[in-house]
Amino acid sequence: QVQLVESGGGLVQAGGSLELSCAASGRTISRYAMGWFRRAPGKEREFVAAISWIGESTYYTDSVKGRFTISRDTAKNTLYLQMNNLKPDDTAVYYCAAAYQAPPRLFTPHNCDYWGQGTQVTVSS
Repeated sequence: QVQLVESGGGLVQAGGSLELSCAASGRTISRYAMGWFRRAPGKEREFVAAISWIGESTYYTDSVKGRFTISRDTAKNTLYLQMNNLKPDDTAVYYCAAAYQAPPRLFTPHNCDYWGQGTQVTVSS
């Protein structure tokens, strides 16, 4: 079993930055692709970004390209999401997830084996 715990959410003004972290425990996640989803109030859950289990490949949804950067530290069993130039539309609960050896472009909720509990990100205008 793998437990995922997100942190780093909060309230920030538009144009600001936040870095989310997702710490994994219970077993190694070295062979798991990892990624982030988000759910805004009244909207469906959507994919944000994913990184391969080796860390050489990443994939982003169009709306965050050039603003968000996903990375991982396998030695620390931790996933990160650096979010810059935040916009009010980025307001959501952000969830990290892990999928065994899934290609980042195929990182979907259906493929995910483990989920975190979510962290709230609120961007004020």
